[in-house]
Amino acid sequence: MLNSPCCTPQEQEKGSGGTGLMHPGVPCQEHIEASRPSLYPSVISNTSKEMSAFSDFPYPEDFPVFLPNARLLDYLRRYAERFGLQKHIKFGVSGGCPSTALLPTHAECWWGLCFASIFQTTVVSIRKCPDFATTGQWDVVTKVDGKKTSHVFDAVMVCSGNFSEPSLPLHCFPGIEKFQGQYFHSRQYKHPDTFQGKRVLVVGMGNSGADIAVEASRVAAKVTICTSQGAWVLSRVFDHGYPWDMVFNTRLMSLIRNSLPGPLSWGLINYKVNQRFKHENYGLQPEKSHLVREPVINDDLPSYILTGRITIKPSVKEFKDNSVVFYNCPEEEPIDIVIFCTGYNVSFPFLEEAVVKVENKHASLYKYVFPTHLQRPTLAILGLIKPFGAIMPVTEMQARWVTCVFKGLCQLPPQSVMEKEVNEKNKNRVQWFGLSFDEVLKTDCLVYMDKLASFIGAKPSVLGLLCRDPRLALTVFFGPCTPYQYRLRGPGRWEGARQAILTQWDRTLKPTRTRVPAGISSPFPPLLMVVGFLLLMAALLFCFQ
Repeated sequence: MLNSPCCTPQEQEKGSGGTGLMHPGVPCQEHIEASRPSLYPSVISNTSKEMSAFSDFPYPEDFPVFLPNARLLDYLRRYAERFGLQKHIKFGVSGGCPSTALLPTHAECWWGLCFASIFQTTVVSIRKCPDFATTGQWDVVTKVDGKKTSHVFDAVMVCSGNFSEPSLPLHCFPGIEKFQGQYFHSRQYKHPDTFQGKRVLVVGMGNSGADIAVEASRVAAKVTICTSQGAWVLSRVFDHGYPWDMVFNTRLMSLIRNSLPGPLSWGLINYKVNQRFKHENYGLQPEKSHLVREPVINDDLPSYILTGRITIKPSVKEFKDNSVVFYNCPEEEPIDIVIFCTGYNVSFPFLEEAVVKVENKHASLYKYVFPTHLQRPTLAILGLIKPFGAIMPVTEMQARWVTCVFKGLCQLPPQSVMEKEVNEKNKNRVQWFGLSFDEVLKTDCLVYMDKLASFIGAKPSVLGLLCRDPRLALTVFFGPCTPYQYRLRGPGRWEGARQAILTQWDRTLKPTRTRVPAGISSPFPPLLMVVGFLLLMAALLFCFQ
């Protein structure tokens, strides 16, 4: 769907890239706009390039394995150029608010669906048309330069994500109103210069919290992270120096994780994440270690704790004028600046609550996409999910499925079936992930992708490949589950998918193997291929018992 010639997005910036677009030479604080995601210049992707690619467009082999935001922006621009999207994008639209994909009734493509991402145009409201029960159409009111315009659309894709409205629950922090220092949400952070010589408190233990704490510790007098839950911390560099997600997200690993009994699976995860360092000794051990939590990806945090640059503390009990008191710590700790890394709210102010109701930062959606109660499945929410892996391939798969539903090529189950599944999934997520913050948005990336791919006939068949192409079957099952696997078959099948899968490690190693000693053998000797074939046969027999 993303390479459809009828795509006509409108971009807020003067070039494609959205959130990834930075402004060199201009103070970044001036570009923190309401209702838009924001990033800091030093951001590096937490997922590797092969696992983060769109399914029919691999990253260039000379790109680094983990991408600075400028390289990701370059990739998005190349993607737009490759599929001719630039001519369908209207840049520099005035206004400002959420990005929403809209499908107008007067679309020029033959199937009558054309979507436009409206970034700077404010989407004021999205309401059902009076004849929605028969047409499924939506009345969408937008505003540009103060002027409101009404449109009628056949379908709507809401793609505003969940990183626009910061969550700043100050009522949960007694005494904050008396605090004399500076405090702000992580969304406002851009550069560590603000922390020069200061005593800094970082509230929250997610990826942003760890990144900001590490950066601040290089210039600050002291940095403290307080966390009520703790966190598993993984390095981008995983087993044998390979990217963490290329080792973790394989079909073999997924089979093991989802086949073992809960306690055994939890024990395996605990063992694996503690291999690099014992989290308990660093004050990082999660309070409820039996819950599967999104790992914090940070290469420096453990060593910075070891060297005293960063201290881990329990949650805040009370703020004083110029200090803070932590639970189970009677002493006051002087601080100058507080950064609240407390996440984001899920909000759709342009939608009626009857369409999508948000409770506890969670909207009950079928497969995280479709409201279950609509008479016509013509509204979809994309990107409201936190997979254990890269988000771009997941949202691409969501878009492929949604397009098939909108075109009538895929049918959703009856409302009762969808509601029952949503309720059961919620119970399972509580068991595995808990209910704190936005844990309910998290899911196993590979299992989720496979399910959506099965709806459109794009799920790879390992057994079928084993008969036709054993080498590819081994790579698909034992290797990383890269997005190209979902272009081997089905609608949008890509002829280059097989080659992209077989060369994924070449592109991964290319930017790092800049000096290769003579006599180095292939990392995949024939004996390993034979052993892999036998293991694959055993796994398939286990699956079909």
